[in-house]
Amino acid sequence: MSIPDPGNLERFLAPGRASAFLRRGDGIVGIGEVARFSTDSLDAADVWWNQFVADLENETELPGVSGTGPLAFGTFCFDADHSEQQSVLVVPEVIVGRRRGQAWMTRISQGDANDRMPALQAPPVGPGRVELQDSTLSAQEWEQVVAQAVEMIRRGEVDKVVLARDVRARAEQPIDPRWLVNQLVNRYRDCWTYLVDRTVGASPEMLVRTEGGLATSRVLAGTIRRPYAADTSELATILNGSMKDLREHEYAVESVACGLEDWCTGMNVPDAPYVLELPNVLHLATDITGVLRPGASSLALAATLHPSAAVCGTPTPVARELIAALEGMDRGHYAGPVGWIDSSGDGEWAIALRGGQLSAVDEHEMQLFAGCGIVRDSVPADEVAETLAKFAPMRQALTGE
Repeated sequence: MSIPDPGNLERFLAPGRASAFLRRGDGIVGIGEVARFSTDSLDAADVWWNQFVADLENETELPGVSGTGPLAFGTFCFDADHSEQQSVLVVPEVIVGRRRGQAWMTRISQGDANDRMPALQAPPVGPGRVELQDSTLSAQEWEQVVAQAVEMIRRGEVDKVVLARDVRARAEQPIDPRWLVNQLVNRYRDCWTYLVDRTVGASPEMLVRTEGGLATSRVLAGTIRRPYAADTSELATILNGSMKDLREHEYAVESVACGLEDWCTGMNVPDAPYVLELPNVLHLATDITGVLRPGASSLALAATLHPSAAVCGTPTPVARELIAALEGMDRGHYAGPVGWIDSSGDGEWAIALRGGQLSAVDEHEMQLFAGCGIVRDSVPADEVAETLAKFAPMRQALTGE
């Protein structure tokens, strides 16, 4: 139902099972849980969601507005074949959303639903002192892995591979994911702040959004670190002139454009990228738009596009096997699709970047991830420095610095 402007949506997030997908003050939050589907397949999740929706009696005052009826939040593994974790769709009991000045609430209930708004929650408490330590590999060990990948690229075994590393955060107090969401929505307004299950972060990259018969994708590849108070115009010029970064970006754009082609009757793929400025880094970015064929769901498109060259590499099958062999860790949901789908199939699926996963067994711990695209001109020491910049959003969110 339509509601007055609810204010900051993150204030509704309750302790325990809560979900969020927010950007620039708009978005959707979910409270509670009425259903959950665990899987190792985006396609299986799409089938389950279609069946779940078919069994619902759905009434809405805002027909045709994406996200206003029943929806499910989801977080998916980067590579189900090399992960001990499972992907998940979560259907919240209550949804509060706002987009373009229009606000709404949806309640999913097995009995008579009521119109009462969920209660505003007390501000979450920070985790206190936080220590960060190398996890699977030290920075020096990971640098050697990058050097090994560069040699393989120069031998022609692969064109590009995206390698990630992890650090372990240990907090004095339990880590409340709502605290992280609050920090991220304020510091990284141009990113999509996500919280689904135990996966949380602020992603600058939209794998795919579908709404009103259109599909859009924001592709990021090619990065330069942004020191505090740096002249961004000079950094942007350097990034635009970097053949290494332009080559990396070209691979990523091509992979997404090819994936969307079968789902769209027409597409607009810009000839050159623009520079996206974030507080910690600058990225080369390209926004791709396509006119969808009838019946295409956002989850089906996400299944086609994932993993893109931006988070995996080129050729994809070779790069994916190299990642499993070289990184030595389980990425879990890092770099997988994260977002939501509504009853019409529309939705938003970002790539789970600039984030991490809360521990399932220790509420004082979480695992943070950062990765870099490696091509033949990559300098291993520079890639280590880039991961430090990409850890910054979560480090700041944890410490409140």
